[in-house]
Amino acid sequence: MSRFLLDSDVIIWHLRGRKEVTEMLRDLQRFGVPACSALSVIEVQLGVKKGEEEKTDRFLRSLMVFDVNREIANQVALLIRGYKAKGIKIEVPDAVIAGTCILNELALVTYNTKHYPIPELKFHPVPRI
Repeated sequence: MSRFLLDSDVIIWHLRGRKEVTEMLRDLQRFGVPACSALSVIEVQLGVKKGEEEKTDRFLRSLMVFDVNREIANQVALLIRGYKAKGIKIEVPDAVIAGTCILNELALVTYNTKHYPIPELKFHPVPRI
């Protein structure tokens, strides 16, 4: 089982060859196979350029992927509704990633912490790039 969920930005930085990110991912493997949301697979695959397909596919296949199931969908709706009532907008993809982390007790690995104004969400520190 994984202890960390990689956000799309971290996957992209790794695929672009950012040494600091790649080293961090190697360190995370000590704790199990890193994971991502199926939504991150979509986001990453949408940005693939010609010639990057094989490398991208190989890396994404190395990750555990969490599908969006009914439990996650319900958690997403609760998050979006709850924060909307407080005047805070959370985008659906970010809520899916946050809900996946919360329900599966995963730390989110992201450079975009501002997308996740959710106190119960745990973050793993990322290296400066």
